[in-house]
Order: sequence, then structure tokens, then C-alpha cells
Amino acid sequence: MPDIKVDGFKASDIIVDLHTAFGGFTDAERQAQVRKTKGIFELRITNDDKKEAVWTIDLKKNGVILKGLASPKADVTLIMSDDTFSQLASGKMDGQKAFLTGKLKAKGNIMLATKLAAVLQMAKVKAKL
Repeated sequence: MPDIKVDGFKASDIIVDLHTAFGGFTDAERQAQVRKTKGIFELRITNDDKKEAVWTIDLKKNGVILKGLASPKADVTLIMSDDTFSQLASGKMDGQKAFLTGKLKAKGNIMLATKLAAVLQMAKVKAKL
């Protein structure tokens, strides 16, 4: 398993869980998710100490999660605080509300950003199995 954990971020545990869930997918499940999503998300998360961590969720070709900048370029870059990401992942906050209130900033394909919640939910369901 690649080292995708970043100390000092609540988001890190969520990303690790997501990575574990992706690892449990069969090739067919992974390809189905790639066909459904068709995009690369770059998550730029800032913690309370104003440090930034970056993760890439590639659901365009491989169905993998990596630490660091997207390569090739992300289809959408999402910028938010650690708390906002945690609330989005837990379902306590709606992505649209976060965007409209300025807690979530998006660069690139905004419509793709709407699929992130489904990706996070799908992984949470898979992790419970």
C-alpha cells in the first residue's frame, strides 16, 4: 500500500479508508466506477495549522488514490478545510451548500465535483461490507 497518510489531517484517515475500499474492489467494480465517474479529482485540504495536503482520486483510467498533485492534470481541483472535508465525507454537509457558502472552492469541471459525494459514499458502503 502506498503511503498516503499525512499526519495532522482528519481527512487523511478518510482518504486511507477510501484507498482501502478501492483496494477491495474487483477489477469489474473498479472499472464500473471509472466508467460512472470519468474524472480526476485533486483534493487540496488545509488543516488548522494552515498546512496543506494534496491527494488525487483518479477515476478516469485506473481507479486509484494517490498522495500528491494529479498527473495528468486534474479535471477538477477541490480546495477546502480539513473540517469541511470531514463533514462532506460523513454526510453532515452537502457539497452544494459548502460551495455556495464559500467553504468549498472548485477549479475546473464543476459538474464533476458533484460526483465526489457519490464516490465517498460508495467507498463508505464498501468499507462496511
